[in-house]
This record gives sequence, structure tokens and C-alpha cells, in this order.
Amino acid sequence: MPLPTTTITSILSLFTTTTHHFYTTTATSLPRLKIPTKYRQKAIKHAQESITEYLHSTRSIPFSYAELIVKNATFSLSLIISQVPFHHSSFLSSIQRFLRYHPINEFEFFYESIGIEYKEIKEFLPVNKFFLKDDKRVFSNACALADFGFPWNQLGVLCRGKDEIFSSENSNLRAKLGGFRDCYGFSNAVIVGICLVFPRVLSRFGGSEELLSGLKRVLMNTDLVNRVEGNMDVTYAVCRKIRLFYKLGCKMGEVGELLVKNRNVFVDYAEDDLVRKIEFFCRLGVDKEQVGLLLLSKPDILKFDLDDRVITVLSLLKHFNLSTEKLKHVEQNYPYVLGKNRMVNVSHIIRAMDLSEWFFNKVKCGDHSLLATYTSSNQCESTDDDYRNYLQKILTDRYRVHTTSKLDFLHSIGFGENKFTVKVLRKLSGTSSKLYERFNFLLSVGIKFSKLCKMIHLSPKILNQNTCLLEKKVKFLCEGMASSLEYLDEFPAYLNYDLENRIKPRFKFHVWVKAQGWCRKEYTVASLIATSEKQFIARLSDFHPDATEKWFEYQKERRKQVAEKS
Repeated sequence: MPLPTTTITSILSLFTTTTHHFYTTTATSLPRLKIPTKYRQKAIKHAQESITEYLHSTRSIPFSYAELIVKNATFSLSLIISQVPFHHSSFLSSIQRFLRYHPINEFEFFYESIGIEYKEIKEFLPVNKFFLKDDKRVFSNACALADFGFPWNQLGVLCRGKDEIFSSENSNLRAKLGGFRDCYGFSNAVIVGICLVFPRVLSRFGGSEELLSGLKRVLMNTDLVNRVEGNMDVTYAVCRKIRLFYKLGCKMGEVGELLVKNRNVFVDYAEDDLVRKIEFFCRLGVDKEQVGLLLLSKPDILKFDLDDRVITVLSLLKHFNLSTEKLKHVEQNYPYVLGKNRMVNVSHIIRAMDLSEWFFNKVKCGDHSLLATYTSSNQCESTDDDYRNYLQKILTDRYRVHTTSKLDFLHSIGFGENKFTVKVLRKLSGTSSKLYERFNFLLSVGIKFSKLCKMIHLSPKILNQNTCLLEKKVKFLCEGMASSLEYLDEFPAYLNYDLENRIKPRFKFHVWVKAQGWCRKEYTVASLIATSEKQFIARLSDFHPDATEKWFEYQKERRKQVAEKS
């Protein structure tokens, strides 16, 4: 699924946030204020001024910091306002009187103001402490960071990343920041940008020398220096893009030259575009580090467009020069993948045909330009009539949004615009998010992507089971039956049957029958489970005259035990 991104625009907006902005955009999550609309802004302003003055005059917090704390602690401020009776002519004196007799929890205000979500604040609050002076290191370190140039409402990033940053000695923190200037030649703005993306560089445990040296080569020893010097926003943006490759497993020492050589990757492409291209190749199921190395060594690959491009599977495979023999193999074994789809789904289409290694090697070995040169004129397949007719039916259906989202799910995992996809769609139940959840769970237990798609093609209802039931059935197959996941290739419908009322009773009774010496033949899981009750009982009577009676007794006892448990 896509990675969350934070643009520089959204970061800059935090510096200019007004009271009106907070109370209009987050109103749904804030405590309800019983204040008439025409008086609300004035009341909020009075509350901000009163609490700021309280923190400054009564609690001896420097005014500039008190102001920052109050303006960036929207939820905490709302809680105070909600406790003060409102009257438009006396609200200011009422809130001042409230503060005289109700000291506030300064840590709640503080942690919210530096960017910690209010619901997460309890994880950071000290035990039995309410005033910032009771834990001077936290506040003094925050002030030191702000004095250095860190945005106040972004300090929570450092708190989340390495909470020991705030508990360290103030002098040590200042020395470390100064050391970045002296050792690496970074300006304050560059240091701030680096630290916000890589908080670990401020950790007292060290170990960030290689990272900082590599960042210096990329940021300072190239023409990027003119962009990042004195500009925290550009440094922050570039470092976030570099971090994407570290998350893929690329190590600074190994990719340093590639980062320097192809530094324009971090200037010419927006972060969200990089994220989408990275996800595109990662969805092939190949090694993530190899994806990072591919994009850094062949940055031109980033130029291909993912948006709104329609492909047809066979034409794309021909465009990438798949052999005639393998094309026939695809048509015979993966008919549900054929037809039209979108370029953004190509990774899973390729994976559904078990061609990931071939495709990635083609791209890695120089054919990456084929992604950009593929056009609609290359297409040679027409839309399936069954699919087109069903699509027209969907558009007039009252549940069209729900059905369309399920269809999008099928296309996203590799199913094309064809009659087989329509047959699968008709048997699926549940929201698209639930279908994704169940699909991803089956992948997580070890079922190969291409095999799972084929299982869905053969037995779509396996995705109608919730993950809890699927987990129990898979566990019983592997542990209770001593079978393997590969058996699901032959009998995917196993996952459709009731575990407690069908699978377990029949299998356990079959084991007992064999132990009695009544059945010398080894039956498959499918032959035990998929047969009707009538056929199953008929088979038992062939084993031994008493087998049927024992089965009924076994069932009766099992139902009794179930009833007692319930």
C-alpha cells in the first residue's frame, strides 16, 4: 500500500497557522465549545492571551516560548476553554480567574505544541509531574533546538525518533549541533533539515558518521550546495528523498557514488513521484535493495508515466520481446490476466504471470526505456464483450460504487478486462478494503502471488472468508493435517469449507477409522471434504459395517461438547 508523504508546503503552513485555521480544519476532533459563532474567535483570542500571560508571569516561561506553546496546542487550549462558563462580556475575567485556581498541565500543552498528537501525549508525560520546571531538561533542550533554528512545532519529530534527545544534557546537545558545523561545514539550516529527517544523528550513542559524511558529499560537494545552503526546506526535501533509498536497504557506503552522480534525482522529481515509482517496482516482489540500486543507476527510468495509461497485456509482453512460446504459455495458463488494464497495475500483472524476474532483468539490463515508449498504438487486444456488457450493467446498478471498488481491486492484483474477471467479481463479497486485507494475509502466510491469483480464479469465494478463519484453516492444514500450502494449488476450495463442522470432524474421524484398520486407502483432503454428507456416509459403510454408526455417535458427542462450551 502507498507510503505517507509530507510536502514542504505543508511544513511551511505550520509556521503560519492561525487560530482560525486550527478551529476550522480540526473542529471534528476538538472538544465542543459552547460559544456562539460570532463570539468564538474573540473568546479563543482571549484564552490564548490569558494562558500565554499565565505561563509567562506565573510560571516564568519566556514570553516568546509561552506564545509558541499556546498557539500550537489547539486541543489543550480547547479543553481549558470548554471548562470555563461563557458570557461575552465577562469571559476574559472568567478564564483569568479559572487559571488562578486551576493550574494547567504544562506538559500536555508543551508536547502538543511541538507536534505530538494529543492522543499520543500520554506516552510522553512524566509521572506525577505537571510543571515544566519539574523536568528542566526537556524544556531547556527544546529551547536550545529552537534557538538553533528548529521549527518549534516540528520538534516532536525528534521526540518520536529518539526520545533521549530531550533527556540529554543541554550542553551536550548544543555541543553536538556545533560539532556538525565544525566537522562537516554544515550551516544551521542544513543541520536542521538533516536532523528532522534523520533524528538518530542527534542520538548520544553516535554511529551516524557514515551517514553525515555521505550527506555532505551529496549536499555540499556538488552543485546542490547553492540550493540547500541556508535553506532548511530544500535540505529537508532532499533528505526525505534520500531516506527513501535507505528504507529500501541501500547503504550509504555502497551507494554514495550513485547518490552524488545522480543527485538530480533529488531535485527534478517530487517525493510522491519517487515513492510511486519505488512502489511500482517493489510490487514485483523483487529485492527492495535492488530496486533502489536500479533507480539510482538508471534515473531515466523515472520518466515513464503511471497516470491514466491503458495497456493490454499481450501487447506489453510483445513490446518487451517475450518469446512466442512464452506468450502462448501465458494465454493458456493465465487467461484471467489478459485484456486491458492500467500501467500502474503492471507490476502485479507481471507478478500474477510469474514473470517478475524476467521483467525486472529486462529493465535492469537496459530495456527500461520500453516503459516510456509503450503507447496505446501498440495495443492489439479488443475489450471482452462479456466484460463490456457487465461494466454497462454496473454503471446503472444502485451498488455501482461498491461493485466498482471490488473490480478495481481485481484489476490491481492483475486481473484484466475479460470474462474470467467478471465471473470472479460476481462471487466476491465484502468491501475492497476487506478483500485487500484477506489477499495480503494469504500472501503473508507464504502463498506465492501468481498461485494465489490462480486460486482466486478457480475458487473466488476464498476471499469471502475473514482473516481469522483463514488463519485457523491454514494452520490446521499445515499442522493438523501435516500437509503443505502447496496443496492449496490443487484444492483452493479447502478454504471455503467450515473448519469446525466439516473439515476437522471428517479428517479426525478418517484418522480414527484408519487406526482401527477399517480403511487401508489414503484419501486426499479434497475427497474427504468436498464430497456431500450422503456420499461421505456411503463411503464409510463400504469401509466397515459399524463405521456409519460410529460416525453418527461421534457427531452426536461433538455437538454435545459444543453445546456445553457455549
